[in-house]
Amino acid sequence: MDGASELTDKVADRSRTGLWADLAVLSVALVWGASYPIAKGALAQAPVLVLIFYRFITTAAVMATVARRDLARSSGGDWAAGLTLGAILFSIFLTETWGIALTTATNAALIISLCTVFTPFLEYGLRGQLPLLGVILGAGTAVSGVVVLAGGMTALGAGDLFILGAAVLRAVMVVSTKRLMAGRALSSAALTTQQSLMVSGLALAVLLSQNGLSKLLVDAGFGFWGAVGFLSLFCTIGAFYIQNAAVRRTTPTRVSLLMGTEPLFGVALAWLLLSEPATATTLVGAGLIVGGTLWAVVVERRHGQC
Repeated sequence: MDGASELTDKVADRSRTGLWADLAVLSVALVWGASYPIAKGALAQAPVLVLIFYRFITTAAVMATVARRDLARSSGGDWAAGLTLGAILFSIFLTETWGIALTTATNAALIISLCTVFTPFLEYGLRGQLPLLGVILGAGTAVSGVVVLAGGMTALGAGDLFILGAAVLRAVMVVSTKRLMAGRALSSAALTTQQSLMVSGLALAVLLSQNGLSKLLVDAGFGFWGAVGFLSLFCTIGAFYIQNAAVRRTTPTRVSLLMGTEPLFGVALAWLLLSEPATATTLVGAGLIVGGTLWAVVVERRHGQC
């Protein structure tokens, strides 16, 4: 009886741990979904590059404190890899933030999720192979959702195209990170610091080349600085640690499926915070994008486990 009770307790503990891990991942999806309407509101008070600079200089300052020992031990090759990935990250956030400024937060949250289905195409393409049929079908369904969302291929606005480009760049980032960091002992915290330094440095360089330091003097209220704090501390630092901790307590497939709720949170919060309309077209497009993305993720994960 004692052995049976002990086994039952272990199963219960594992179940509770899994539940808390699932709730943690959902909290990350919620935070990232909220980033679109919050960034949209901040862009009403400051230009794209200014928001990017303050978001990532804040992230770099916090993460440099956390990873100071790892950074001190980093080799020249580690720094080269980290800064290269930082340059890619800068291109992602420049394209994505510009897109958010030019389209709705709803469209941004939905279209950016396509990076999940673009990644296997890029990864398989570099190997000279085609993705699995299920992945191709899921990607086609998700892309058709973007077309529905925009009202047809010819109706895609500049902001939608910027977000679509950012989704492609996110896929490039995933594949590049896997290749550049292979065999390196650089910690995730140190890598995040290097990337953030590169992003903020490039944003500052472009700002200085345009108008000097005057652009950094933002005449904005609490809303803007609150958005900077939220995007830095919650969307970048907090979400990063929660996601990594959760992966150790659950399965990658479960994490991917739960993270698939991010665009749904984005749509809901854009409706709540910005009063963006949730029309029938929006809901159909959202369903196709999320459904196609989740289907592609499930097919890819199942094949990877075989």
